[in-house]
Amino acid sequence: MVLTLSVFHLSVGGVLLGVRRPRDSETNMTRQQAEPVAVLHALERTTDEVFGRDDLVARLATGGPIRIKFGVDCTAPDLHLGHAVNLWMMRRLQDLGHVVVFLIGDATTRIGDPSGRSTTRPVLPSVEIERNAEALLEQVGTVLRTDSSAMEIRRNSEWFATLPITDLLAELAHVTVGQLLARDMFAERMREGRPIAGHEFLYPVLQGYDSVMVESDLTIVGSDQLFNEMMGRQIQARHGQRPQTVITSTITAGLDGGPKQSKSLNNYVGLTHPPREKFGRLMTLVDDQVGEWATVYTDLSPATCAALALRAGRAGSDARDAKLDLAEAIVARHHGAEKARRARDEFVAVFSHGGVPAALPELAVIEPLPLLDLVVRARPELSRSAARRLVDEGGVRLNGAQLREPTAEVDPTDGDVLQAGRRRWTRIRRVS
Repeated sequence: MVLTLSVFHLSVGGVLLGVRRPRDSETNMTRQQAEPVAVLHALERTTDEVFGRDDLVARLATGGPIRIKFGVDCTAPDLHLGHAVNLWMMRRLQDLGHVVVFLIGDATTRIGDPSGRSTTRPVLPSVEIERNAEALLEQVGTVLRTDSSAMEIRRNSEWFATLPITDLLAELAHVTVGQLLARDMFAERMREGRPIAGHEFLYPVLQGYDSVMVESDLTIVGSDQLFNEMMGRQIQARHGQRPQTVITSTITAGLDGGPKQSKSLNNYVGLTHPPREKFGRLMTLVDDQVGEWATVYTDLSPATCAALALRAGRAGSDARDAKLDLAEAIVARHHGAEKARRARDEFVAVFSHGGVPAALPELAVIEPLPLLDLVVRARPELSRSAARRLVDEGGVRLNGAQLREPTAEVDPTDGDVLQAGRRRWTRIRRVS
């Protein structure tokens, strides 16, 4: 049966889900028929590809909640807007009554996910894995519902700590070396003569086995995880389960229009960044990315996103104002409209009128110290060489006066304002 559908917007938990509604002639559509349509339409805006669409439709048609596997490698505790695309898709599903299984890969992190890696990852100590897991849970909780009715928290050490070697060998018996060598990064390493450790071959199999143990119905991942999750479909089928559906999400260029967002490239907006920092970073976005970022990172209507892209294409003040609107929409989605408006007002005051933010973090200073040391203390995430470059390039000011000598001794007084970078101010507190 072919359905002709009209569109309306359903607000669930403050999120607009463009859910499709049948015309009057189709009011006999059952919930079992409507649910798959609603879910797929709610996700299509930021969906790249769907593998196993029919499996998802069949599951949804039963009317029961589906289980969405969200596995995390605990090697890096910092998430950015690129990661949040998947989180918002899962949040929409939670608001429709489905359950996210937050799977902490505490066991597999000790192996290290080889996805996108040209070298073997170092093994992390258990205490660091636990610390990273806690940080990740706190960050995803800024988007996902974490109540027990909407999220189940699991660790794959639950099964891998006690998995008999005979059972592991049984899983490996159904995966060929050819399949594993077909993976891009493995093939590239072989061509270039770089080593591939044996345990790295195991990682896709173990990640696939996770899907069996949590009875995953759906997983939403970046394209770099597609190989591993397709392995999950294969292993689930062997265990008699209906294979999980795999959705890959849209990936954008970074703030600079180059590679995707990355902390190492500093072309990202972090989930842990406060509203002011998010806003400032978003204002550095290249003009030709405004439309795509609006589509992927906001819930603005498609018409509004297209209008923002058009304004940004005009350059000048039109592009600036389009980015102001985009930044406000993204910050509002994560922090609320009031904080977004304050961040906008502060940005305009600071960068258009030469002001200084009202609320500043404080830095305690006991005695005079070299300028470079002061900058490193104010910006601990910078290396000393990066801090020196900031000074050399004229990016450091004390009470508005530019400081250019890294080794010069600075003796700030209580209440002085140190600016170390375009959007980073610190208020000095002298302590005895």
